[in-house]
Amino acid sequence: MDGTRLYLDTASAAPVRREALEAAWPYLAGAFGNPSSHHEIGRISSEALADARSRVAKVLGMRSTDITFTSGGTEADNLAIIGMALGARARVGTRAGRQLRAGSARSRDGQPPRRHIVTSAIEHEAVLAPVDFLARVHGFDVTEVALTSEGTVTPEALAAAVRDDTVLVSLGYANNEIGTVADVPALADIAHEAGALLHTDAVQAAGWLPLSGLGADALTLAGHKVGAPKGIGVAAIRARVPVEPLIHGGGQESGRRSGTENVALAIAFATALELAEAERVEAAARVRAIRDEFIAAVLAAVPGAFLTGSPDARTPNHASFCFPDTSGEAVLLELERLGVTASSGSACAVGSDEASHVLTALGIDAEVAQTSVRFTFPASITDEQGRRASEMLTTAASRLTQRYA
Repeated sequence: MDGTRLYLDTASAAPVRREALEAAWPYLAGAFGNPSSHHEIGRISSEALADARSRVAKVLGMRSTDITFTSGGTEADNLAIIGMALGARARVGTRAGRQLRAGSARSRDGQPPRRHIVTSAIEHEAVLAPVDFLARVHGFDVTEVALTSEGTVTPEALAAAVRDDTVLVSLGYANNEIGTVADVPALADIAHEAGALLHTDAVQAAGWLPLSGLGADALTLAGHKVGAPKGIGVAAIRARVPVEPLIHGGGQESGRRSGTENVALAIAFATALELAEAERVEAAARVRAIRDEFIAAVLAAVPGAFLTGSPDARTPNHASFCFPDTSGEAVLLELERLGVTASSGSACAVGSDEASHVLTALGIDAEVAQTSVRFTFPASITDEQGRRASEMLTTAASRLTQRYA
């Protein structure tokens, strides 16, 4: 982020770290071997891939055998959700099925397969779409858990949603549009008490929130949110959990995801994730203070503006607003002219001009939801840049409020 333009859309894509590119380069140039090959250059690639896997596992507090490299967060979510749901259903009545979760006695011989999934209405489409697929194609029953007006899932709400036949709970760690953070350990306890598995999409949490000790059976990440290039992700699924692969072939990635691995991007991901984790505590505290000042300045200066999501339990770099009597797209265009890059919400709803499903699920009127603007700060933001961003946003929103009045 230079001194003239402010890039405040890291929830869509963070700047690529030079260290990640430098770590990847040798495996794009000299050590280009296939990690499944049984010759020297293949062995070098295989060892590098194993090292990347181990480094990612260490950050997540998991084992190397739990880590599956994917093409990104969307594939990782699909593998975790579809793979675990189908894997569990196929193995009920077998020893693996009885051990869906250590200590669970819920799946016993003679019981019907578990066919119930719990999620929420504000999940990313990479979660909602595979859940819908399981319902349409495989006959799973789906419950959307009740939400607070801030987008929070309480343990009590989840306890009311799970059933004896619940196989999987999939709830995001940090929401990409409103920044609200879930109490994943508490939700994992509720899921496990029902004998279900818990998956959390942690794509927006990486680099800002702790990733270990969550109690989740599966956690998914995307490289381009933490400073790796696009095209790499991780599905971290406990090795004891049965998983039906989505991609069949040579059995790479412990049989969970066939296809020749992208060694260079796996190394880039591991490098970027380690750096983000090493900087996380300091960056989160510093950026949270800048973010809080930014929110207060905007709410004080723009009549009618309101914050979406939780004012307290949100990722440290996230601020999202609605500006009634304006147009969200018009605010963004005005900000672009003023040198600020932000977004209206998820970058993954390609070509959609509809109101955010996240905001409407929280009871915000569709017309008002279309005035939403999201700001997600990089770890490198300074106090001066934060103040300049609030001034630019205030200017843009004030101009447009007058124009639309």
